Amino acid sequence: MFKLSEIKELVKLVDQSSLQELEIESEGTRLSIRKPNKTEQVVVAAAPSAHQFAPAIAQAPAPVAAVQAPAAQAPAATAASDAGLHTIVSPMVGTFYSAPSPGAADFVSKGSVVKEKTVVCIIEAMKLMNEIEAEVKGEIVQVLAENGQLVEYGQPLFLVKPE
Repeated sequence: MFKLSEIKELVKLVDQSSLQELEIESEGTRLSIRKPNKTEQVVVAAAPSAHQFAPAIAQAPAPVAAVQAPAAQAPAATAASDAGLHTIVSPMVGTFYSAPSPGAADFVSKGSVVKEKTVVCIIEAMKLMNEIEAEVKGEIVQVLAENGQLVEYGQPLFLVKPE
């Protein structure tokens, strides 16, 4: 079992290092420390034997960027609806990939014609690759995300001119 002082010291060390995640298992107790990035919220899952430690870890402040980012995306969505364009938004938090693999051609680009089931990108979330479909028939007018960019739930990814 980990002592609270040990956990605090480990959190401090991870925070000051370039490590993004640290996982330690000792005597049947597992401790996982992960730095939140711009689009993540802090989530604490404690093993049954470690319930007393969850409150200390759960009090970490949420990243400011995650709170402010959705407001920054709102003008793009408003402008798209005013122009009669359909906005394809991210259904989850994850990493945006414009191609099926590094070095491969993008699924779609500006000017591409898509159908409802056309795959337009992949969003990686928790090591799972999720194919995102166009949802409408039309032409890609603008790609709003960059390959490898972290995206948030509801963030606009593409603007489509419906047929």
